[in-house]
Amino acid sequence: MTTIDVLISCADEFMPTMGNPGDAGFDLRSAIATSIEPGSRAVIPTGVSIALPQGYVGLVHPRSGLAAKHGVTVLNAPGTVDAGYRGEIAVTLINHGEESFVVAVGDRIAQIVFQKFELANFVRVTELPGSMRGTSGFGSTGVK
Repeated sequence: MTTIDVLISCADEFMPTMGNPGDAGFDLRSAIATSIEPGSRAVIPTGVSIALPQGYVGLVHPRSGLAAKHGVTVLNAPGTVDAGYRGEIAVTLINHGEESFVVAVGDRIAQIVFQKFELANFVRVTELPGSMRGTSGFGSTGVK
């Protein structure tokens, strides 16, 4: 496990927190009060702006309890926070549940995981090398 320095700008009440020591994700909180109707989505500001080191990305994931109990999840999961972005992190939540979902200021709405990544150097070819799978796509391995 590696620790990186993440520069952060936020009020104390919006500081991302880890649920348990050693967890991968840090909880992000809502900076506004709102309600999300069934089938609707809302962009929720978190009150958090960060600066990541180059070569790292922040990935915004849903909270499993919100999904399991209320049908609420992050619409574009995982959301991507690039190292060069300096604006406030916002989370797009969607309500797949059957009831309105009320969000209060300070509610934990998502989690952010930091990950190192590799850059790609695309090499154009006229034909890709073969593989066992080949061009078999969705569902090609079955369900059993």
